[in-house]
Amino acid sequence: MDNRLTAGSRRNRVATSLDWMGRDAVFTPLGYEPGYDYPLIVWMPDRSRPFDLGRAMKRLSLRNYLAVVPDFDPRAGDGPLWEAIERVSDRASVHPRRIYLVGQGAGGSDAFRIACRHPDSFAGVVSLGGPFPLDEALFARFADVRRLPMLLCCRRTCDPDVVRHTDRMLRVFHAAGAMLAMRIYPGSGDLSKAMLADVNRWLMDEICGTATPIPSAAAS
Repeated sequence: MDNRLTAGSRRNRVATSLDWMGRDAVFTPLGYEPGYDYPLIVWMPDRSRPFDLGRAMKRLSLRNYLAVVPDFDPRAGDGPLWEAIERVSDRASVHPRRIYLVGQGAGGSDAFRIACRHPDSFAGVVSLGGPFPLDEALFARFADVRRLPMLLCCRRTCDPDVVRHTDRMLRVFHAAGAMLAMRIYPGSGDLSKAMLADVNRWLMDEICGTATPIPSAAAS
């Protein structure tokens, strides 16, 4: 994997329950209970930037989730992602219906692609700054995709191309009746404390069944 975890992640391995499983990075929640089936976060970082799994999970939640960063390259196919999920599930208590894809930047777009191709395999998908790939016929499994909870977290921007893409995306999701929630943030970071705190709330609402899905919802 090109974007290995940072040295800071390795130094904090014990404190953050971070480990390696082959070439995949794995996070085990603090106070892990083998008898409880945990939601699994499958992280898909932007391969052009370093990613610190320990820091990301500290900001998301240290106790609520198992997490894995697969040794994934979209040019080589999805096989390593499924293998990583299987290895974590064999090693720890994973709830099979609570597997979530969370991607950053280009990894967020990859997360949308994979989730829409395999909507029955995931409980939801979150993109942190990665646009939805509108021109790739990802609604082929329309009935299943429209029921898949999706969250897009993005930065406030005045770039005309980004604004046009966002407007088109919202129109497509509204017409399809698909579940896309959108959150807009100031600043330039895709992994800010505010953004990941919102992701944790969204995930827990989905897991606990307290969310009220609103197709193509946008909030600032």
